[in-house]
Amino acid sequence: MIHNLQTLLNQDPIQGLFKHARFGIEKESQRVTLDGELATTDHPALLGNRRFHPTIQTDFSETQVEIITPALPSAEEVLAYLGALHEVTLRSMNEDEMLWPLSMPPALPEKEEDIIIAKLDKFEDVLYRRYLARSYGKRKQMVSGIHFNFEYSPEFICSLFHAQTTFDSLEQFKTDLYLKASRHYMRYRWLITYLFGASPQAEARYFDENIGEGPQDLVRSIRNSEYGYTNHDDVFVSYRSIEQYIHGIECLVERGILSEEKEFYAAVRLRGGEHVSDLKHTGIHYIELRNIDNDPYSPYGIAKETIEFLHLFMMYLVWMKEEDTDYDELLKRGEQYNNQVALEHPLNPTAMKMEGEALLKGMSDMVQAWDDSERWQVLINDQREKLAQPELTLSGRMAKAYQSGTTNATLARELGRVYYEKAHAKPYQLEGFRDMELSTQLLMFDALQRGFGVEVLDKQDQFLKLTDRRQTPKKIEYVKNANMTSKDSYIVPLIMENKTVTKKLLAQEGFRVPQGAEYQDIDTAMADFARFDGLGIVIKPKSTNYGLGITIFKEGATKAHFKEALTIAFKEDSAVLVEEFLPGTEYRFFVIDNQVKAIMLRVPANVTGDGEKTIEALVAEKNQDPLRGSHHRSPLEWIQLGDIEKLMLAEQGYEISDVLPKGEVVYLRENSNVSTGGDSIDMTDDFDESYKTIAIEAVTALGAKVSGIDLIIPDKTIPATRDSRHYGIIEANFNPAMHMHAFPYKGQERRLTQDVLDLLFEK
Repeated sequence: MIHNLQTLLNQDPIQGLFKHARFGIEKESQRVTLDGELATTDHPALLGNRRFHPTIQTDFSETQVEIITPALPSAEEVLAYLGALHEVTLRSMNEDEMLWPLSMPPALPEKEEDIIIAKLDKFEDVLYRRYLARSYGKRKQMVSGIHFNFEYSPEFICSLFHAQTTFDSLEQFKTDLYLKASRHYMRYRWLITYLFGASPQAEARYFDENIGEGPQDLVRSIRNSEYGYTNHDDVFVSYRSIEQYIHGIECLVERGILSEEKEFYAAVRLRGGEHVSDLKHTGIHYIELRNIDNDPYSPYGIAKETIEFLHLFMMYLVWMKEEDTDYDELLKRGEQYNNQVALEHPLNPTAMKMEGEALLKGMSDMVQAWDDSERWQVLINDQREKLAQPELTLSGRMAKAYQSGTTNATLARELGRVYYEKAHAKPYQLEGFRDMELSTQLLMFDALQRGFGVEVLDKQDQFLKLTDRRQTPKKIEYVKNANMTSKDSYIVPLIMENKTVTKKLLAQEGFRVPQGAEYQDIDTAMADFARFDGLGIVIKPKSTNYGLGITIFKEGATKAHFKEALTIAFKEDSAVLVEEFLPGTEYRFFVIDNQVKAIMLRVPANVTGDGEKTIEALVAEKNQDPLRGSHHRSPLEWIQLGDIEKLMLAEQGYEISDVLPKGEVVYLRENSNVSTGGDSIDMTDDFDESYKTIAIEAVTALGAKVSGIDLIIPDKTIPATRDSRHYGIIEANFNPAMHMHAFPYKGQERRLTQDVLDLLFEK
């Protein structure tokens, strides 16, 4: 036991490090139909082999999905990852299935044999579940919940170790710290059951003659009571020392009381290796809290505030003094109090209220001296209110809903449908990462679905680390902006970013490219105006992407408009290109690994008149389409009314305040980029192979594996050769957007993110 621990915890930098931790969540849920009936289908095939899938697996039954996040350093991050995995799971299931939001299962089959054990590859895993079914009954196994993995910051533990004088070994010190927290958690976990217990009622056929009649009224948490999924009464393990903990579990297995060590279902498990015996050598790395019910009012089963309170609670368990040294008695008392609270009526004050007030006051005292104590105090005060008003707790809210006439099943079904609809409302986005570019979100979705580890190295920079643990050794790939990978050398994006270099290289290889000139300032370009007077031209920045700063004059430009377009282009870059306008239709060919995976016609931003609304009003109306958004977070971009759009309207004799005649189409851009409000139409299956060959050879000439290459084609029904004039290459893109192919305005969807994963990892 460490002397003067509270004094040490208030010292700098220990106090700051004390507030840091890592959280991981393992959440179980039952798959059900949209009517709330237990699903009869197999685990979703889209998720692949659950034995190898690191984040989406099955637990006891074939319908029990287990979602597993990595350990992350904040409540926001772990909840974002959990949300993403939820959406991947829901969108991988049958369209008429959802996840049951309660810990207690839906109505179970009349015959226990109709509850299907998980269909796993390893026969020993199936045998273990058969043993559990015989020992505890299948119905009891259908209970779901959350296992909350908690790790104190290693920097905090190391800093505190060097400040204390009781322990000579860091490993012994860390073990003592985790054991103290574990014992206190086992003793005081009733508070967590009171605040976050959310299983007040069971549906039909959970209880049978083998389990007992169960509680006669509503309770706070069936799952955390003697009626939940607990070991038999003859199972007890001491937390006095790591040696006694290991010995206790090993003895239970040797005596046949437990079939395997993982059958030990205590509220706290000590974690440090694959087997309990590993703790002798590895020490405790983190602890697993196993008594958190699924929160039906949170889309992913747990709220951010709950995670934050658990963090604060775990801090307090280290902070508080451990007066009682009869540790085994401490645990038994904790078991008694927890069962008592779990079986209280959700709307009644708890018999443990006085102790709860003392715990919350102790937590308040702990954070009193902290600079950022206000947010912690708000969290503590919220729990004080729940202690004083039981109807504010999760089980209390559920009980109030029942009093108003809502049944347990109806509540679960309605909430489950809300979360189902939320996950399916915007299938092109990924919950938790919706502030990232859409193509990156799609790649993350596909990677998570296929079982790759996904780590966001830099959210703002769209930088990902993908890991395939199925390969030996595990394979790691880094991806930026969804398709910038190790397969392309560093020079490739530099070539494509420089449009002058791109044109020269393609021309040298015999491809047709537009003729033109490069200018470093407006005056020099204006002096050359006569060269382009009366000709169709394109004015664009030398080194930008996404169609920014481009102006097209099909019939030539006035001198004033020529200068205005130059001004717009120079806002985007220090050098500008003026090129001949190639007549025809522009198509984006998306090439991955020497194959054309998609071809898209991009129609420039446009509106159609109705004879009543102004052009400005028509743009606003079209922008209401839920598929439209900004910054590549939606399949289509909002149409803008900036300088370029106003200039293009002027070329057609319009202003934004003009009413457009009914049926007349006006284009607000000449360039057809979806990034500037255009519409996307898939044309992949409508093209002659000759054009695909040209696209592949052009990308190869630039040394790229992934590229979007833009071709102008007057008549796509006429086959072309490299040296013909039936096409022209106007641009090559080193980081082409993929979302417009996955969710086109019209035509077949092309999931190019899957092709990128195939390029990086063997299919």
